[in-house]
Amino acid sequence: MNLITVKDQQLFGWMFAYTQNRNIRWVRLISRTGDGHFYLALAIILAVSEQQGFWFLAVGLVAFLLELPSYFVLKKAFKRTRPSDLLVSAHIQPSDKFSLPSGHTAAAFLMATLISYFYPGFTVIAYAWASLIGLSRVLLGVHFPTDIIAGASLGMVSAWVSLNLVL
Repeated sequence: MNLITVKDQQLFGWMFAYTQNRNIRWVRLISRTGDGHFYLALAIILAVSEQQGFWFLAVGLVAFLLELPSYFVLKKAFKRTRPSDLLVSAHIQPSDKFSLPSGHTAAAFLMATLISYFYPGFTVIAYAWASLIGLSRVLLGVHFPTDIIAGASLGMVSAWVSLNLVL
């Protein structure tokens, strides 16, 4: 486990160094698209505009009902120190104390998974966007790369379970 932690911190340092003395407004903007407002707006727009959108909203609500409690339990169980409390000064203020898993990444991959299921033509765009949100969290200094992997896994599993429960 120590080897994974060392490599994770090394990879974080290499990635975070990219943001030093650079304009990172675009990184903040990408990260903000994962704050949650977009998900609700998209789901409501789809629900009122088409039948498939109703199911997208229903499955999404169940998925978030699974993902959010799991996220909080994992955060409290792992209690992993954020890179901004351990190694660097972050570019943003983290929303909570611990880093594993990344909630922004979990939500983004949950949405990407649902989008790819209901609207397969947008699969590449959805997963690229979710990946950029995960990357942005590392570049901003609030998550390690393995936090992103854990968040992506949590989001996809929550979406798949929800799809199997609702449909």
